[in-house]
Amino acid sequence: MKSVAGYRAPTPGTQPNHLHPPYASSVKRAPTQPLVPIPYTLSEITGPSFPPELVSPPDCDLTRQHRGKPLGERIVVSGRVMDEDSRPLANTLIEIWQANAAGRYQHEVDQHDAPLDPNFTGCGRVITDTEGRYRFVTIRPGEYPWRNHYNAWRPAHIHFSLFGPAFATRLVTQMFFPGDPLLPFDPIFNCTADENARNRLISVFDWETTVPMQALGYRFDIVLRGRDATPTEDHH
Repeated sequence: MKSVAGYRAPTPGTQPNHLHPPYASSVKRAPTQPLVPIPYTLSEITGPSFPPELVSPPDCDLTRQHRGKPLGERIVVSGRVMDEDSRPLANTLIEIWQANAAGRYQHEVDQHDAPLDPNFTGCGRVITDTEGRYRFVTIRPGEYPWRNHYNAWRPAHIHFSLFGPAFATRLVTQMFFPGDPLLPFDPIFNCTADENARNRLISVFDWETTVPMQALGYRFDIVLRGRDATPTEDHH
């Protein structure tokens, strides 16, 4: 079989450690044997692709998905999706999910003693434009307690899932907010060893996308893996 150009391996320290004992669940989930690299085939370096008509306007505005308005502070979360060669990634499906303003997910497993919001489901999706741009309108999520350790609280965060141009570029991550006092104590945030990579999980307050009298703006740019062999003009 003819070899295919895959995607670069992550720079050491830029991805969360599989085993990070302060994050209790990782002790049970982390592999106990060395990982085995699998050669790339066309299945890993192509697809899936998503047409723009897959999403509708309410999908990216989580404040307009129900009859009433959700409780909490409205925010705009936007940015660009690029690869490691600074190429914009168009038609990338981005999905988000989050807790409501009181710090509770609309999920049967979440039994946190906080109110649910009937006008906030907490899920959205969008497809990036030709320049890799995306934009969500949502509610700033609340912090919430969890059972990882004594008096443990998760900082406010939004979960992101990106499919990118290929299965090998799939990314699931979390976006945090600047100045959150809980970040130094959060084992999930701190399980990424490289400080610069870790801090890229923190969004940046953005005047340009702040809507007067409506919502504060936060910019969260995302970089997906680049190709191992960078294509040249002759290969396009």
